[in-house]
Parts: sequence; C-alpha cells; structure tokens
Amino acid sequence: MQAGQLAQSGSSRATAAAASRPHLRTGFLAFANPTATAAHRQQQQLKARQQLRLVCSAAADTKAAAPASTTEEFYELYLDKPLGLKFGRGNDNGVYVTRSDPRLGNTSDQVTPGDKVVKVSASFGGDVWDALNYGQVVYAIKTRSGQVYLKLKKMGGDMTALEAEELSEEERLFKADRVGGNYGIGTKEMQERNYAARREAERTRRALFDEALAKFKKGKIEEALIDFENVLSMEPKNYLGDNFARVTEVYRVTQYNIACCFAALKQVDNGLEALNASLAAGFEDFDKVRKDPNLNNLRADKARFNAVIDKYDEPIINEAAINAIKNIFSFGRKKEEM
Repeated sequence: MQAGQLAQSGSSRATAAAASRPHLRTGFLAFANPTATAAHRQQQQLKARQQLRLVCSAAADTKAAAPASTTEEFYELYLDKPLGLKFGRGNDNGVYVTRSDPRLGNTSDQVTPGDKVVKVSASFGGDVWDALNYGQVVYAIKTRSGQVYLKLKKMGGDMTALEAEELSEEERLFKADRVGGNYGIGTKEMQERNYAARREAERTRRALFDEALAKFKKGKIEEALIDFENVLSMEPKNYLGDNFARVTEVYRVTQYNIACCFAALKQVDNGLEALNASLAAGFEDFDKVRKDPNLNNLRADKARFNAVIDKYDEPIINEAAINAIKNIFSFGRKKEEM
C-alpha cells in the first residue's frame, strides 16, 4: 500500500470512529441521533447557502462601487502657427482647450474641447516646459518661432474644470429660493458670499497686475508678460459694468501693457494684435498710444500701426490732408528747398 493510500485509509477509519463516538453538548453527554443529525445537516447547508448569497452580494456591490479605470491618456501635437486652438484657465489654474477650429488655424482631429495642456514647447529652442499656468502657456505659444509642441491629456469632453465649482450649501439654498419665488436666507447668504468672493478676486487680480507692472519697469519683460496674461485669464465671466461695459478696466489696461511687452521684445505682430484688442475693448487714451515710447517698435511699422489706431481714432486732419496743406503753402518751391 502506498503512502497516499495509507493516509486515505487512516482517514476513513478515523471518520468512522468519530461517527460512533458520543457528541458533546453543554451540561450533558448524549449519543448522536440519526434524525437530529439529518436536521443538523440541513441547517448547516441552509446556512452555507445564505452565507454564499451574502458573499456574492458583497462582491457585486464592491464591483459596482469600484472606480472607473484611472488610466490616463496623453497625445502629442506639432502644429505650425497660427493655431486653430483657443485656451481657457480652469478653476484648478490649469490650461484647457476651449475651442478647436481649423478655420482659425492649424489644429488636429485628436483635440477635443476640455483636453488639458500638460507640456508646451519653450518660446525658443528645443526645450519643453511643464504647463504651469495659463499665462505661461500663452506666452510660450505667442513668442514661439516655428512649430509649437503640445502634450495634452484627454479629458473625454469633460468641461467641468472650466465651469463654476460645485454648488455650495448657500448656492443650493439660493436656487431653492429662486424656484419658490422667495427672497430668503439662501438668497441673502448667496449675495453676501458672492460679494466677498468678488472683492477677494479683485484684490488678488490687482496684486498680480501690480507685480507684473513692477517687473516690467525693472526690465523683466518675459516675467511681466506671463503675469499680465494670467491677469487676463482672471477676467470675470459674463461681466457687465455700471456703464454696460462687457470687460473690466483692468482687462483694457492689461491688453495695452501686453502690447508694450511685445514691443519691448520686438515682436511686432503680437504687439499690434494686443494693441488692437485693447482698443477694441475700449481703451481710449489715443494720445498715449501715439506717443508712448514703450510702443516705439510698433510705431516703426507705420502702415500697420496707423491701420490699427485709425480704426478707433480717425484723426480730424489726417496725414493726406496735412500733406495737401503743406503743398498749398509751399508756393511752388521745390521739395529740396522745403
């Protein structure tokens, strides 16, 4: 007999012996009752089935509660300028695609609004920067000569980072009041909260503006430009001023300062674009625009500079009229004599 058979035979004998031995019960000793034993087995089987159902149910609940796959997907783009992409500042200070439109410039079918920029090519050279904030990314793209490299994280069309944060208890009360047509505690708390939030946002934005201006005056043009771009990204959404203006004064002046930064960097195209945006937004100090030494490099491109400012401030006596008057009072003298 093999060792395995010995073990099996011994186990059988032990089982038979155990069956003939009395069962111990608390307080007394009794022999096994066949009927009771069968009932006991049925109870044990029923209990086992119940436990199995509980285990299966728990496993199903765990599976249902298991989070979705956390695998992150990234893709890379190399695009010539101009880009057909628009970007926005998320409520996590990240940079997100808000629009992908081939009519605006170069883009890719891979891009979906809501995708997050995680890396961007440096303004020059082969370096790649981590996308730290909106201002830095926009600065890198605008000042880049040649192809722009972008690494983006797929967000599956999720735009929540660009939307208002989750409703607070005060906001829920406010909505409940509005539905009921009431002015209650929710409305009052919401108004107070919004007022405090706006004041704090204004202070933060103004502090960043002042910091950017100080950097510009110290000659730290690139750093100032990044900060000014971040100031732009903090423009309140759906703003409507007391004079029905759709942008803040900070926005207009910041666009003008961005034009000055690009002029200092001798990037005329970007400078004229920022100047146009400032004037279109309502910046009306035309005398400053015409004389500010910070814009000298833009004014050097006389034709394009005049084309921009003349859209918003048509001179009463334009250059052609001035030349005509000079010719009248020249009394026929030769041009060399004048």
